[in-house]
Amino acid sequence: MKIHEYQAKELLSRFGVATTRGGVAESPEEARRTAEELSSELFVVKAQIHAGGRGKGGGVKLAKSPDEVEELASEILGMQLITHQTGPEGQQVRKIYVQQGLDIERELYIGVVLDRSQSKLVLMASQEGGIEIERVAAETPEKILTETVDPVVGLQPFQARKLAFGLGLETSQIRSAVKFMTNLVTMVETLDASLAEINPLAVTPTGDIVALDAKINLDDNALFKHPELPELRDPHEEDPLEIKAHENDLNYIKLDGDVGCMVNGAGLAMATMDIIKLAGGQPANFLDVGGSASVVTVRSGFEILMSDPNVRAVLINIFGGIVRCDRVAAGVIEAMSQVNVDMPVVVRLEGTNAREAAELLDASDLEFSVAKSLEEAANMVTSTLN
Repeated sequence: MKIHEYQAKELLSRFGVATTRGGVAESPEEARRTAEELSSELFVVKAQIHAGGRGKGGGVKLAKSPDEVEELASEILGMQLITHQTGPEGQQVRKIYVQQGLDIERELYIGVVLDRSQSKLVLMASQEGGIEIERVAAETPEKILTETVDPVVGLQPFQARKLAFGLGLETSQIRSAVKFMTNLVTMVETLDASLAEINPLAVTPTGDIVALDAKINLDDNALFKHPELPELRDPHEEDPLEIKAHENDLNYIKLDGDVGCMVNGAGLAMATMDIIKLAGGQPANFLDVGGSASVVTVRSGFEILMSDPNVRAVLINIFGGIVRCDRVAAGVIEAMSQVNVDMPVVVRLEGTNAREAAELLDASDLEFSVAKSLEEAANMVTSTLN
């Protein structure tokens, strides 16, 4: 789950990670009041959307007075901000963050990410602050310093000091840097975050280490342990179909193609998308109804597929292991009876109770095609698009 920058900074502050002072606003008047409370000589007005590159898109601007903050807020709020992560359609700005401006001596990068190959957290640091870390990794990977965090003993002080020295920090700044890194890793471990990025990390002329920006991703699968965190979700920043899928306990990710896919199991879903592409089609989504699919979940999945205006054909590919094929067939029949379906539907069911499922499909008076193999199903569904 992604959260906004202002929410990320609130979490950082809770764990003793130094951040800039600021406040969130949803109107120009509120932005002005926030600036007046900060009592700073310089302000930064930042659009709050779940995407990077906001500055290049015109979503981050400097102001020298509360009057100017209010003026810039009126320009940014409501704009359709387009960045390299939003796509050409952009994202509407509904909130802004007004933060104090700082005198900055250096900009660095600090990040904590879950390395799935090691099943451990990795603390990363670089002197190339303010630049996308992906670009640094691609062009100058030697400038990225890393330390693996042992899940038993945690981040050790010597590891943090090693990174601090590698960043070229002065002796007087090392203690602050070690505290910053230690608290950051503690926050990630405690909240079950999958990513925490501080970019840029500011070093002030007085030697303070402060997070100018912050990006935190939380693990959806661990939210049940943190009942206060789901409140941070912003439905405006997520695809409506993905929200509906989440409410129905379905794993759904919208893609750019036109073949809607309903599959049980993540591996089979990826294989289904691959074979659709191999047959010349483009999958419109990843939709996993899970191993315990019921009539209700199948119907909900079908409704989500039908709600996507890009979908021109549907492929239902179910392998009956834990889930019974006849239960899926019943869900398909019920969904097609209740939802307006004006496109080709190809069904491939194999495994537990596949024969009973075939009898249910044959006995219904609904229009769909039945395939015996995955290859045949992919060829059938893509041929309907030509």
